[in-house]
Amino acid sequence: MATRPKKPVHNVHNGVNQLRIIGGEWGSRKLSFPDAPGLRPTPDRVRETLFNWLAPYVAGAKVFDPFAGSGALFLEALSRGAAMGQALDASNIAVSSIKEHLGTLRCTTGQIQTADALRYLETQPAVAYDLVFLDPPFNQNLLPAVCTLLEERQWLADDAWVYTESETAPSTLGLPSNWRLHREQKSGRVYYSLWQRMAEIAG
Repeated sequence: MATRPKKPVHNVHNGVNQLRIIGGEWGSRKLSFPDAPGLRPTPDRVRETLFNWLAPYVAGAKVFDPFAGSGALFLEALSRGAAMGQALDASNIAVSSIKEHLGTLRCTTGQIQTADALRYLETQPAVAYDLVFLDPPFNQNLLPAVCTLLEERQWLADDAWVYTESETAPSTLGLPSNWRLHREQKSGRVYYSLWQRMAEIAG
């Protein structure tokens, strides 16, 4: 059975992990999340680099995170001034944890629900999001399908930014042709990539 690349998880105690919000309104706040199967929180150093890249674009943005997991990216964006955020996860445990965090932080601009990302994108009315985080479970070939749905069903603003985490090189993923690779990092076996949608060449 293939093993899945894992990201560093810090401060693990009795099946409970901690994540730290790095910047913004809730900077330095530490939040616990369950030690559930498949949760791979984006490492602090990668998150810090990503939000440095995105610094001019987060405030006022509409944010979507269909594989929220621990909620690290979603909460970081809301902390840094995103206007609104919608998150999904297939795990009731993960969703309950993020709901608790939103309550603790008294955040009214973020929503989280239990849902299958592909089905949600296929069936729900589209919202044109400015910033999308895509960190799906590995080894299930989910990323290309989700990206195609985002593009074809008009879930993206004209110049939206899309962040992806993948176990294979971005050049092999077959993502929409009008997405331009802006930045990329590799840590261990995981590729961290930031894309910008180019509306003028869409379609």
